[in-house]
Amino acid sequence: MTVTYVIDGSRITGLEQFWTVIGEAVNGPGGYFGRGFDSLADCLSGGMGTPDDEDFVLEWRDHARSARALGHEETARHLRQSLDRVHPSHRSDVRARLDDALAGRGPTLFDLLVEILTEGTRPGALRLL
Repeated sequence: MTVTYVIDGSRITGLEQFWTVIGEAVNGPGGYFGRGFDSLADCLSGGMGTPDDEDFVLEWRDHARSARALGHEETARHLRQSLDRVHPSHRSDVRARLDDALAGRGPTLFDLLVEILTEGTRPGALRLL
């Protein structure tokens, strides 16, 4: 049996809301399914809410709305916050990515999340609707 988890893209207004929405989609109200990129990838590997013995599908509904909310502006906001916490050896890379995001270039948070979700699931298990 395949379990379908629905990510309600109409509720996503930024990265923090994404973590809430995916946590609730997979594990119900107040549920956790990662609150960072590495923890999301860990959760997708099993044993953190997705059934280990069953196939699952992630349906990201209204994904175009999420793509706008997680676009370059939100990406820049996230990178700006990261500058204070990142190791000094990585600051120039984060600064360059921030400059790109501010200019409307480069991958967005939405792009990164889709990449993580695609790599962490079996082929075809992420459906952008």
